[in-house]
Order: sequence, then C-alpha cells, then structure tokens
Amino acid sequence: MIETRYLLAAPCLSAALAMPAAAQDQQDAAAIVVTAQRANATQVINGGEAGVFGPMPAEDLPFSIRSYDETLITNQQPLTLGEVLDNDPTVRTTYGFGNAAEQFVIRGFALFGDDVGVNGLYGIAPRQLIAPELFARVEVLNGSSAFINGAAPGGSGLGGSVNLGLKRAGRQDLTRVTAGFVGDAHVGGSVDVSRRFGESREWGLRVNGAWRDGEVAIDREDRRTQVLGAALDYDSGPFRAVLDLAYQEVRVDSLRPKVTIGGFIPRLPDSRANYAQDYTFTELRDLFGTLNLEYDIGEDAMLYARAGARDGREDGVYGGITVLDAATGAANGNALFVPRTDNNESIEAGFRGRLTLGATTHEVNAGGNINWQVNRNAYDFRYGPGFAGFATNLYNTAQLPLPASTLVGGDLDDPFPIVRNRLASLFVSDTVGLFADKVLLTGGVRYQEIRTETFDYFGGARTDLYDEDRWTPVAGVVIKPAEGLSLYGNYIEALQQGPLAPLDPALANAGTVLAPRVSEQFEVGAKYAIGRMFASLALYRIARPGEGVTGVGADRRFAYVGKQRHRGIEATLNGEIVPGLRLITGLAVNDTALVDGREVVGVPDLTFNGNVEWDLPFLPGFTLTGRVTHTGEQFADAANRLKLEAWTTLDLGARYVFAAGGAPITLRVTADNLFDRNHWASAFDAFAPALLQGSPRTLRASASVTF
Repeated sequence: MIETRYLLAAPCLSAALAMPAAAQDQQDAAAIVVTAQRANATQVINGGEAGVFGPMPAEDLPFSIRSYDETLITNQQPLTLGEVLDNDPTVRTTYGFGNAAEQFVIRGFALFGDDVGVNGLYGIAPRQLIAPELFARVEVLNGSSAFINGAAPGGSGLGGSVNLGLKRAGRQDLTRVTAGFVGDAHVGGSVDVSRRFGESREWGLRVNGAWRDGEVAIDREDRRTQVLGAALDYDSGPFRAVLDLAYQEVRVDSLRPKVTIGGFIPRLPDSRANYAQDYTFTELRDLFGTLNLEYDIGEDAMLYARAGARDGREDGVYGGITVLDAATGAANGNALFVPRTDNNESIEAGFRGRLTLGATTHEVNAGGNINWQVNRNAYDFRYGPGFAGFATNLYNTAQLPLPASTLVGGDLDDPFPIVRNRLASLFVSDTVGLFADKVLLTGGVRYQEIRTETFDYFGGARTDLYDEDRWTPVAGVVIKPAEGLSLYGNYIEALQQGPLAPLDPALANAGTVLAPRVSEQFEVGAKYAIGRMFASLALYRIARPGEGVTGVGADRRFAYVGKQRHRGIEATLNGEIVPGLRLITGLAVNDTALVDGREVVGVPDLTFNGNVEWDLPFLPGFTLTGRVTHTGEQFADAANRLKLEAWTTLDLGARYVFAAGGAPITLRVTADNLFDRNHWASAFDAFAPALLQGSPRTLRASASVTF
C-alpha cells in the first residue's frame, strides 16, 4: 500500500517540479527573443570615420556624416554595396562604364567604385562590385573631402565619399549562420564567427564568409559571389593593432545593360526583360587587406599608422545596346572584351592629440599618406565589321554569336601597364574649442601631389607624364547653443586630376592634361539630437571650373571655362520615435548648372527615402518593415530636351525571432518594389546618354541562427 501511494505521488511530484522549470524555460526563451529582437534593430549611427579627424560623432563635426551598420546588411540581404546605399536619401546608384561597375551619385557628382575607401585608405576596395557581407559599417560623408581624405585616385568623389569598415571582433562572442534566397533562384549562405581570447581578452579574431549563386529577378541575369574575411586584433595597454584580410570573387552573367539613346526615350521593356547577349559576363577577383597600428603616447595623444594593399583581376565581355527606332525597338549591339589587373598600395601615418591651453582646447592632427596604383589592361572591340555593331532589338532580343574583333589594343594574354598613379600628401589641422567646447573652430591644410604616367596600348611606351601639386584648405565651425543642438558651417575643397584635351588637330594643346581642377564647397547646416532621434539639415553650394574651347585659329585651345555649379538642400531624420518604432528617412533637393546654364544629365531634382520598422507589442519577436524610395525627374540628354519621369517604389517585409534550444533564430522576408513599378532608374553615365532600367519586384528571404 505504501509503495502504491509512492507510485501515485511520483507523477504528481514530477509535474510539480516541472512546472517551475517550464516557467523558467519560458522566461528564458522570452528573454532570448527580446534581446535578439533588439539586437536585430536596423539603425543609423550618427557619425563615423572622418578621415584624418578619426572617429567622430556627427554633432562635433562641421560636415554631414552617417554610418549604416552590419545589422542593416544582415536584415536586408543586399547583393552589392549599391543596394546598401539605396537606404541613403542623398545617394543614388547607377552603372558607370557599360558593365556592372557601380557608381554613386552624391550631390550631383559621381563617386566611382575605384574611389570608395576601406578602413580609411583609398585604392583598397574592389573596383567594380563590392560584396557587403565583409563589412561592419558603410560610412557616407556628404560634400567635398580633399582635406579629409586626400584626392581620390580615380578623380571622382567631388560631392561625397564612402568608407567601408571591415568586420572585427567585438566584446561579445558571436557565431551566426545564415541561409538566404533572392529573386528567382539566387541562393546562398554565410557564416560569421567572432571570439576574444587571452588573459585579459586582449586578442580578437573574427572570420566570416559567404557564398551566393543563381539567377536574380531579371531574366537570365545570374550572379555568383564568394567572399572570405578575417581580422586579428590586439588591444592591451597603450598599443593596439589590427590585421584585416579579405578575398572577394564575383561573376555576373548576362548583365542587363544600360540603354544608349539618341533623340528619344524608348518605351520601357517588361520589368524583368533582359536585352543582354548570353556571351556577356563580368568576372572579378580581389585580394585585399589593411594593417592598422595605434600607440597612445599620452592620455589624449596618439601616434597611428595604417597600410593597405589590393591585388585585383578582372575579365569580361561587356555588351551594349543603342536604340535606333522608338516604335520598334530596333537597335545596334556591341561587345567589348577587357582583361585587367590592378596592384595598389597605400600608407598613412600621423599624430592625433588633444591639449588644453588656458580656456581653450586643441584637437591637433598632422601626418601624411601616399598611394601607388598600377593598372594593366587591354581591349578587344568586338563590333563585327567596322564600328556599326550588329542588329538587335530592345523588345525582342535574339541571341547571337560573339562578333569578330574590330580593334585590339594591348596584350590580351598578358596586359602591360597602361596607367601608373602616385598620390602623396601632407596634412595638418587644429580644432580649437572655446567656451567649454560649445564653439569648435577647425582650420587645416593639405599639400597634395598627383603624378600620373600613361602608356601606349600599342607597344607600351610612355605617352604622357602628369606631375602637379596643390594646397587644399579646410575651415569649419560648430556652435552648440543648446543641449543636443549643433549649428555648423564649412569651406572645403575637392581636388581631381585635370581633364584630357581632345585629340583634335585643330587644338593647339590636343592630348595634353590640364592642371588639377579644384572644386569649392560652402555648406551650412544644423544637427539636433532629441531623445533617441537625430535630425540634420544641410545647405550647400559646390562650384568647379567648367571646360571648353577658347581662342581661334592657332590659339584655339582646350581650357577651363566658367563654372559648373551644384547647390542643394539635404535633410535627414533617424532614430527610435517610441520604443519599438524606428525611422530612417530624409530627402535631398538638387539644382545643377553647367557653364551655359544646362543642367547635369542624370541628377534628380528630388530624392526621398523613408524606412520604418515596428516591433509589434502584441506579438513578441515580430517586426514589420517598410521602405519608400522616390526619385524625381532628371534630364536624359546633354541638350536638356529629354526627361525621365519621377518614380516611387515600395518595399515591405517582416522579421520574426523565436528561441529554439536556447538559441535565437531570425526569419526574414521582404518584397522589394512590391507593386513592380517599371521605371528608368537613372540617366547618369560617363559617356553617351544611357538609361538604366530599375529592378523588378524582388523577393528576399533568409534565416539566421545565432549561437
């Protein structure tokens, strides 16, 4: 009888003991979900790496700067850097040179992929397409930046710059595995592992890699990406060191090309249509890395040095299409084979310190850098007989064999150097703080030398030597009249290599390069932090020398003529409106004028973005996401007779976090361009007027588990 009572009591006792345990498990799972949901929150960091000034909060800098962190990249699954920058209301992305080379339009000027920085150094980033998975942050600085970053080697970046920070080990250990799907059949996965070790956790190691392959939402356009990155850092006492290494391999087959136009804007093909030839491809391979060293020589003084290198290889058969008939879509096609290699190195060293003299403080920066670049390439124009191209059609594209060679330049099997660049500079600045740093006055100057050698494709002999130098100043002021409010103004310049005079025998200086071209920027603005929200407003004017032909007869010369002027207004707002409701939004109004008053092709009069995230309070772990992107009208031809219509797209999505086995799992799904708005996205191009068709409706889905 006693044994029976014990047997009957045993299940009851087990249940009683299990109830608190189950309750505890539920509490633990709920805590895991809440923590993971907050960690997944997409946000903007108001500040970033400001070149020679180092890491700076936005409110202390007399420039516009913001950063997008790796959480945004993980949540949105962008395939390229351009898709990350689609979140920025002041930036628009296009292709630059008839292939997959992304370039970015900031304040009406191009920023080439060549001129994107990595860990503060130029020449290190992959040149055409950049896979976002390797990076912990994408920093956008609006405005001219010759003093802040030095002259960009590719000669772009007059309206703004982008710097990428490679992933490094944080204070918390991380193991995350992600699987994803994009478009029609593009699948992949990534692994991200971070650890700190050592007696005081002074050593850190982070390794991350990703692989993706398959057709995207555009018919027949196939993309494959493989990346691997590693960062080893040491942080103890006054000395810090970080070694970053990264490998990227990207291939794009049947890239939908831009559409060259003449005299009319053609009717839009279907949003998913692809008018590329199947033989076209872009294949990129890059090995790059940086070494960063810092040593504290005092409580507020530091010596630093950083070096970087990149070895890049490109191969591609690029295709173009020129529409001849607006009604039928009849067009000419062409192909171009280009093998290319790049070998770049960059070094920077300097001093950064803060001292107090009486009632004033001084933030002093001094140093120098040097950048070497060697470009080896060749070309094979495959237009068929002559340069007329082959017959094709924008709306009914027949697949044809690769045309025969029309003109070959350089050694296709082993390209020799075509351009050698060396950019060297010295800089010094002082930011003086007055009235307990409520007024910050910045002044500085950079001495910049640009040396470029060009070589003949037919034999490799040197054809030109360009060696010029220039002083570029900076002046800025920040005034903080109230808590959270910063008023600022700046004068700063951009510096680029002078343009090449056309090879016209009627010009007295045909084929020569003009002196460096300096752009001047004046900007005023305000920044205001209230609670968890941050707002900024900027008004700017950028002017640079225009170009044209002067004189008559024997004195007819290519020269700087007049001014090209860009001006505009930028406003941004981001942060957490109330707990669980986050906003990233802003707009930019652009007004451009060339020497003769015409507007710059491909610069929208208005751009607007609005990103919203809402953690549903009645459904733990569930987040709704949305983004509106608006791009205003833009001229599509140099004569300003053709205009692209304004367009607006809507993206909607959701995230859901739950716990399984003590680990948070995040599910994500997004429909970009939900209503499949068919549109010409951009007319900005480096050569003839050409249109880029916008992306169709694209489904993205992913699942991540974090251990």
